[in-house]
Amino acid sequence: MNPLVAKLEKLLKPAMESLGYELIGLEYGDRGRGMLLRIYIDKEAGIQIADCETASRRIGAILDVEDIMAGHYDLEVSSPGLDRPLFKAEHYRRFISRRIKIVMVVPQSGRRRFTGVLQDFSDEQITIEVDNEVFKLPFTGVASARLVPEFK
Repeated sequence: MNPLVAKLEKLLKPAMESLGYELIGLEYGDRGRGMLLRIYIDKEAGIQIADCETASRRIGAILDVEDIMAGHYDLEVSSPGLDRPLFKAEHYRRFISRRIKIVMVVPQSGRRRFTGVLQDFSDEQITIEVDNEVFKLPFTGVASARLVPEFK
């Protein structure tokens, strides 16, 4: 994990919890036009625009006081949405038996992208079934992972 992202998560998690939100995760990187800090929050009843505004004001105030962000960046606060990102081990455990899409940093078994059913998560290893083939992927090698929305 990026050291800045880890520091931000540690700083912002208590503030989000005090507002009644779960801090799902953070993404920080260059989006071509400058740096973007995207923060995902959730709560049991779901996230509304007003929740994002409230969280954004609190986060902005904390970042201004702490002054740990170098240079210009855009702040975006969002719900995790239907294609919810998976950041932590507990996210994977929570969504066992759901379809997910994983992109690996380094190819595994000759590929970087895996879309299939999450079978298990244990010992920092993700087990995913893709087209009737089972793959065991290292959690530390994941570039990104998201739920695949299911419409019934």
